[in-house]
This record gives sequence, structure tokens and C-alpha cells, in this order.
Amino acid sequence: MVTSMLCWGSWANTRKLTAGYPFALFYWDYVIGIAVGSVAWGVTLGSFHGGATAFFANLQGADRAHWLLALAGGVIFNVANLLLVAAIDLAGMAVAFPVGIGLALIVGVMLNYVIQPRGNPLLIFGGVALVAVAIVLDALAYRRREASSPVAPRAVVLSVASGVLMGLFYPFVARSTIGAGSLGPYAVAFVFALGVALCSVPVNGWLMRHSLTGERAVSFGEYARARAAWHGWGMVGGVIWCTGAVASFVASKANMVGPAVSYAIGQGATMISAAWGVLIWREFAGAPKESRRLIPWMFLLFLVGLGAIAVAPLISR
Repeated sequence: MVTSMLCWGSWANTRKLTAGYPFALFYWDYVIGIAVGSVAWGVTLGSFHGGATAFFANLQGADRAHWLLALAGGVIFNVANLLLVAAIDLAGMAVAFPVGIGLALIVGVMLNYVIQPRGNPLLIFGGVALVAVAIVLDALAYRRREASSPVAPRAVVLSVASGVLMGLFYPFVARSTIGAGSLGPYAVAFVFALGVALCSVPVNGWLMRHSLTGERAVSFGEYARARAAWHGWGMVGGVIWCTGAVASFVASKANMVGPAVSYAIGQGATMISAAWGVLIWREFAGAPKESRRLIPWMFLLFLVGLGAIAVAPLISR
């Protein structure tokens, strides 16, 4: 869970390292990285012990219903992530992640708890409530920052839309790993990656001509001519995100943990990404004091909320 939190909170730095690379072109490399990462983890950690649950055997033995659930999870995630990356381009990591991923945490935890109710519900939903307050504080900080450094209002809209969809993808993945004919954590990561790739063809293809961030239309010819370093960072970003996903899927299969808690702790990525945005990229450096004053409180509420969720499996109802 800690690995998933660190990976999910850090992959977007690769987007910050590709300034000048159009968003839609970066995303192709990112998707390639997710696909490569899913295969790499499947043929290594997912295959060590062999048997019916090994990577290739599990893919062959799983039924169509579970495949479709994992594919659907990949499609929903992909749309959500496209919106999130666009919001990062418009408003930075310190805004897009707390609003988008914080909202995803609320939606995802509630739905995952319905699917597999594990952990102390008071701590889980109390923690979610604190995260909700942290999101409000971050939105207020953004609003005050915007007054001194205008940013497109669509950034918040994109972050909210991304958060709702991001909260919906994990329950599909969780359902695809339950019951007879289900997928294991490494196999589900691969099928999930297929869903991401299949969705990217029409959706990202459309975004190449109709940008969400106001960029000009781009072509595959420009993708082929892009700097090798840009391609490399995009793929690294995908591998990092996929590593976090595999770690989260594996943790969710632990009997004591379950998908609700695993997903929630993974969404501690919000704190990691906000720290990158505030401390390293200095996204609030020019903001007024009223805006900067809210950031420590946002961090504190997020940490307390995530802490409550983290100990929920350890404390009886």
C-alpha cells in the first residue's frame, strides 16, 4: 500500500519534466509504459510460484465476465486519467491531485466497502470525511491563488470530473478478482492495461485534434519526431503508475485489508503529489498569504484522515 501511494503520487512528475511536449502525445508514451509495466510484473513476480494462479495460467483460466470487468475498469480509469493530466497541465499537481484524487478516494472507498466490507466503518468513513474537508481547503487555496495568478477555471471542473470517474474504476477491478474464474492481481493488471490501451485509441486520438488544455492540434508525425527524452519520460511515468497499481491490487487481496482500505491508502498519493507540487515545483510560491496558509491544514487533515483509514482493519467494530 505504501508502494502504491508513492508511485501514484510521483508518476505525474514525468509530465512536469516534458515541458513543451503536447499533452495528447505524452499520453501515448504513458499508455505504452502502463502496458510494458503490466507485462513485466506479470512475467516476474506474477509467475514465480507457477500453478493455476501464475500469470499466463490465470489469464487463460479466468472467465469472460471477469475479463470484461477488468477491461471496463481500464476504460473508466483511462478517461479519468486523461482529464487529470489535462488538469495538471492547467493548474499544477498541488491543485489537480488533491481535488481529483481526493474526490476519487471518497467515491472509491464507499463503493469498495460495499463490495467487500472489511475494517472499522467508523474509522473508514470518519477518515473519508476528514479528506473531504481537506479537499474543500485545497479548493479555497486554489481560488485565492487564482485571484493573483489567473488559471483556467476548467481546471477545477476537469479535476472534479476526473475524481468521480477515478473513484469508479477500482470497484470494477475489485469485482474482477472475486469468485470462481476470477483474475489474480498480476493478471488483472494486464487486462486492465488492455482496457486503457483500447480506450486510448479513440479518446486520445480525438484529443489530438480537440485539446482540453487549449493546445493546438497535433499529429502522429509530430509524435515520431519528438525528443527521445520526452518519449522516455512518458513511458517511465506509465511504468511508475503501473507499479503502484500492481502493489495496490496485491495488497487488496490480503484478507485483513480488502480493496476499500488498499485503495484508500494508495490515494495517499494526494499528499505525495501535493508535496511535490508545493515543495519542489513551487506551484504556490507566488500565491497570497491567505492561500498559502490553508496548505498546511489541508496536509494535516489528509494525513489524519488517511491514518484513520489505515488503522481501520486493526480495530474491531
